[in-house]
Amino acid sequence: MKIIIFGATGLIGCECVQQAIEDKDIELITAITRRPLHKSITSEKVNVVIHTDFLDYTPILNLFESHQICIWALGISQNAVSESEYIKITHDYTLAAAKAIASVNPDMRFVFVSGMGADSSEQSRFLFGRIKGKTENDLINEGGLKDTYIVRPASVLFSHTLSDKAWYERALQPLVHVVKVIKPSWTISTIALARVMLFIGKNGHHATLFENEDLREVINENQLGE
Repeated sequence: MKIIIFGATGLIGCECVQQAIEDKDIELITAITRRPLHKSITSEKVNVVIHTDFLDYTPILNLFESHQICIWALGISQNAVSESEYIKITHDYTLAAAKAIASVNPDMRFVFVSGMGADSSEQSRFLFGRIKGKTENDLINEGGLKDTYIVRPASVLFSHTLSDKAWYERALQPLVHVVKVIKPSWTISTIALARVMLFIGKNGHHATLFENEDLREVINENQLGE
């Protein structure tokens, strides 16, 4: 199978690339990104496509025709940018990609990385909850793809070093370790998260929305953990 990964330079997207490299069912990984991937990623299975306008996919539409799966892990903290920029990155980029894919390959399975706290009513007092919820709704109602899957990881435990990551990503990790002890069902490692998204993308699923506990259930049922 062939997979497209958006957000491959981020922690979750990068882990998706690494796990896809190890997955025997995946023959080609197309990473659509603004900049080159980490130098440690050298597999011949990986094709890096540098693309700068995430509102216009016209130059790369032909790529979408030959792939079966798309994982959308592109995102940013609401604390890192202005409200308008957060909305553009979180909602507008995602919808533009889904609609572009649907225009040439509506059967592609689309896995969207949302998050715990996303509010489907779009009434949350938190920007994250409102915009993630709106993005989920619009993907399902307007995206045009046959199979869209929403994953809402809660406390993500990063499996690799964070030395080169943003301060807010590093700062949260001690808290995640505490949550792992107090409420383990609210945590998930990047490795397990990447594996379960690949599993859903490859096989499809009767469910379309996965809270953190749902993800852990699929992981345990299919022995996808570390």
